[in-house]
Amino acid sequence: MLTLLAATACAPRGGVTTGAVSVPGVRVVETASGQDLAFSDLVQRIAGADVVFFGEQHDDPETHRTELGVLDAIGRSGRPVILSLEMFERDVQGVLDDYLAGRVGEAEFLAKSRPWDRYVTDYRPMVELAKARGWAVVASNVPRSMASAIGRKGLAALDTLTPVERSWAARDNQCPDDAYRARFMETMRGHGSGGAAPAPGDTLPTTVANRFYYAQCVKDETMAESIASARERGPRNAIVVHYDGAFHSDYHQGTVARVQRRAPNLRMVVLSAVPVTDQSTATVVEHKGRADFLIFTKRIPPRAPARP
Repeated sequence: MLTLLAATACAPRGGVTTGAVSVPGVRVVETASGQDLAFSDLVQRIAGADVVFFGEQHDDPETHRTELGVLDAIGRSGRPVILSLEMFERDVQGVLDDYLAGRVGEAEFLAKSRPWDRYVTDYRPMVELAKARGWAVVASNVPRSMASAIGRKGLAALDTLTPVERSWAARDNQCPDDAYRARFMETMRGHGSGGAAPAPGDTLPTTVANRFYYAQCVKDETMAESIASARERGPRNAIVVHYDGAFHSDYHQGTVARVQRRAPNLRMVVLSAVPVTDQSTATVVEHKGRADFLIFTKRIPPRAPARP
C-alpha cells in the first residue's frame, strides 16, 4: 500500500493525481457512514476487494477521468489487475488479446472490435494503461446483436445459436421477478413516456418490456460469468476492476448479484458515479443503498448521445 499512498497523498484537496493522470474536483462519500473521504482513503478501502465494480454514467467526461484514476491507483497497490469492460463483447476477445500482446496494431484492433463511439476519449486510456502494465482485459459483455435478438424473441433466441455463438452468452441465465426487475420496469415506464414523468398506466406492453428485461438479464449474466471466470483463472491475488453502466451494478443488483451467485466468497465493492451541478450540496440520502461509495463528479454540458 505504501507505493499507492505515495502516488495519491500529494493530490490537491478536491482532486486526484495518479501519475500523469489528473481528475480534478471529485467528491467521494462512503454511503454507510455518510462521510466524505480523500481519494487515497477510498483506494485503501477498495484495494483489498476481489472485484471492484465502477458504475458509470456513459456520457459524463468527469466520470471517465475518475475511472482512469481509480484503475491507475489500484494498479499501484502491487496486486495483479484484471480489467473487465462492459464496452467490449465476448466475440472480440481474440482480437483484444492480440492487440494487448502486440500481434496486431491499433487500427486493426479497432476495425475488428466494434468499439463504442467515444472509445478514444472514454475507454482507450484504460485499455492503454492495461497494455502498458501487462494486465489482462476482459471483453465481458454479450454481443449486442444477440441482446437485440433476445429483445425481439425472448430467451428462446438463445436456442437458435450455433455452439460457438452460444458460448458468447452465459451458460446459466436467471431472470427473477425481484427488486432489480421492478427497477428495470420503472425505467421502461419512463421510456414509454418519451423520458417524461409517466402518466398512470403509461407503460410499454408487458410482453415487450419482459423481453427487454430478458436481454438485460443476459447482459448481466454474461458479464458476471466473465468476471467470475476471469477471477478464477487469474493470479491468486488478482483484483478484477469492472466498468459498466451504473444500472448494472447499483444497489448490488444486476451483474453484482449474479457474480455473487456464482462466487459467493468473493469480496465485492461497488462504486457509483453521480454527476451533479453542485457537489458541495449533493446528499447521500437520495442515493441510499446505491453503492458502497458514491463519486460525485462535476456535471458539464452533455455531449452527443452515448451508446445505450
